[in-house]
Amino acid sequence: MHGVAFLQDLAVVMIVAGLVTIIFHRFKQPVVLGYIIAGVIIGPHTPPFPLIHDEETINTLAELGVVFLMFSLGLEFSLRKLKKVGVTALVAASLEILLMVWAGYEVGQFFGWGRMDSIFLGAMLSISSTTIIVKALAELGKGKEPFAQLIFGILIVEDMLAIVMIALLSGIAMSGSLEVGAVVGTISRLGIFLVVALVIGLLSVPRLLGYVGRFKSNEMLLVTVLGLCFGVSLLAVKLGYSVALGAFVIGAVVAESREIGRIEHLMEPIRDLFSAVFFVAIGLMIQPVTLVKYWLPIAVITVAVIIGKVLTCSFGAFIAGNDRRTSLRVGMGLVQIGEFSFIIASLGLTLKVTSDFLYPIAVTVSALTTLFTPYLIKSSDAVVSWFDRVAPRSLATSMDIYTRRLSEMGTQGSSPSGGRFIRKWTWQILLNLTLTAGVFIAAIFLRELNPAWLKQLAIPQRWFDAVLWAAALLLSMPMLIASFRKLEAIAIIVGEMSVQKLSEGTARNTMQSIVTRSVLIAGTVALGIVLLLLSATLLPSGKALVVLVVIVAGITSLLWRSFVRVYSKAQVSLRETLQQLPPPKPSAALSGLLEKAMLEAVTIPQGSSASGKLIRELQLRSETGASIVGIDRAGTTTVNPGPDEELMEGDQVLLLGQRDELDKARALMVRRETDSSQ
Repeated sequence: MHGVAFLQDLAVVMIVAGLVTIIFHRFKQPVVLGYIIAGVIIGPHTPPFPLIHDEETINTLAELGVVFLMFSLGLEFSLRKLKKVGVTALVAASLEILLMVWAGYEVGQFFGWGRMDSIFLGAMLSISSTTIIVKALAELGKGKEPFAQLIFGILIVEDMLAIVMIALLSGIAMSGSLEVGAVVGTISRLGIFLVVALVIGLLSVPRLLGYVGRFKSNEMLLVTVLGLCFGVSLLAVKLGYSVALGAFVIGAVVAESREIGRIEHLMEPIRDLFSAVFFVAIGLMIQPVTLVKYWLPIAVITVAVIIGKVLTCSFGAFIAGNDRRTSLRVGMGLVQIGEFSFIIASLGLTLKVTSDFLYPIAVTVSALTTLFTPYLIKSSDAVVSWFDRVAPRSLATSMDIYTRRLSEMGTQGSSPSGGRFIRKWTWQILLNLTLTAGVFIAAIFLRELNPAWLKQLAIPQRWFDAVLWAAALLLSMPMLIASFRKLEAIAIIVGEMSVQKLSEGTARNTMQSIVTRSVLIAGTVALGIVLLLLSATLLPSGKALVVLVVIVAGITSLLWRSFVRVYSKAQVSLRETLQQLPPPKPSAALSGLLEKAMLEAVTIPQGSSASGKLIRELQLRSETGASIVGIDRAGTTTVNPGPDEELMEGDQVLLLGQRDELDKARALMVRRETDSSQ
């Protein structure tokens, strides 16, 4: 009977959501609001009686909505775009979170709430809802605009900082103080996870999807993409991060593949279905009684969120170098709280450090700010125009000068070529060390799993640790060798730069040699210390260590060139993936031809002279000027078939050409064998 109850609840959700959505479309209102109101209508807190019986199952489906929304965001926001807005997003998100935490704390103190209630309230108000904003921007048709891309970047940074914040709040709640070690550890682990996931994903996922795409099967491609989406999301959860972060990361990786157009088309209906359930689930949590009882705090907090986020986000975007129009549009697009606020509120309840009223207040404020979000985004241009009219001319001029000066500073290259190479190679060394840390963390994770087969084999723990250490060291060897070689290059450049002002002679050569050797030795020692720290948990002792070092050294000397080639191929592959450009837009001349071109489907009849022939044997293009761009055979579609594709009776062939060319091609395709032989 549970299956029937679930089907009934899902039917109620989709029917009511569909009816309310139709009404909202009819009156040209944001559909997100319709979903939330539908949730309120059928929710357990709305009289006379609830229409939903299994709210937990609906919330589970809503979590799938978060996964698909975040995955879709990753598909639209590629890593190249993130690189463009990275600094601005980091500055704006950091300022917003700091100022909103302070504002929320002050609001809590104003109402006489406890210290922990005020701290958690500030944290709840600091993080905007990625899912709600993405949906609102998509509905308003503004998702591709530059300010929207900046908003997406800020949301991504916010989500990452929210994970750090949750860890810090847990520490504060448990110990009553903030430990610096916990902060550094949390940020380090998050950074390692992101770097390793992105690098491994960029090296493997685009090639996997390219291979799957060759089969021309939408079903195969969709199942593969969903497997990657859920797999990485599960990995993120297992490592202590949010499912939303994992879904976004794999979405950003998939966005770098050549199959991105087909994937977006396939994912769109799935995303829309589960995102509808997600927003309905938000409405289910709204309690009308709470609105009445805590109406004043809810009203004050809602106003604080709207005004505070407009000011803080706009200020942060402007400080980072954006003009005032873009900054204000960014600020007005981030004026709500969402899923992370619920997580933070529930964390306080779980740890028993916050009051019971805080969670329903967070949900209600989220719903109210969500109601205002589409209207504020739509009115952002009008507000910007109003600000330009009323702002003092001296203020507007000063803001323009600041933006222009900051832009000029960003475009000037003031560092010498040697300094640029040093920075570039230093970043590559840090990347290699991060990947190495990821390898050792994976080995430690495997050790802590304590697999059952290890117990059955009765292998001593110290032996297992030694094997894991040696395996991790060998897997890390390509990165370590590359880091050492880049360190040698840095040492040579530093040595040359240190003696530029000295004249030629023995003293110059001696000084250069000393500096080069000193830098190389210091860097090698630093690499060794980092490697020892990473190996501390698994590092064997005594004779076992000596034996393993000799074995690893022997293998490394034999496979040195292979390790170098593996790293070089991976580096080239990663660079090619990131530098892969989207298909070019057609020129004006080609656009004119495309406007005149037409598509027409022709079915090859029985007895046709085209049946059984290869496309190149027909010489269709030379005879008529038209081209075959698609073939549908028993429900299987082949796009842009090759010249060796054989045509068969019953095939539906899609032709491209101008009107007269299509008429000639149709006559050729339907002509019977007897007619052609006469």
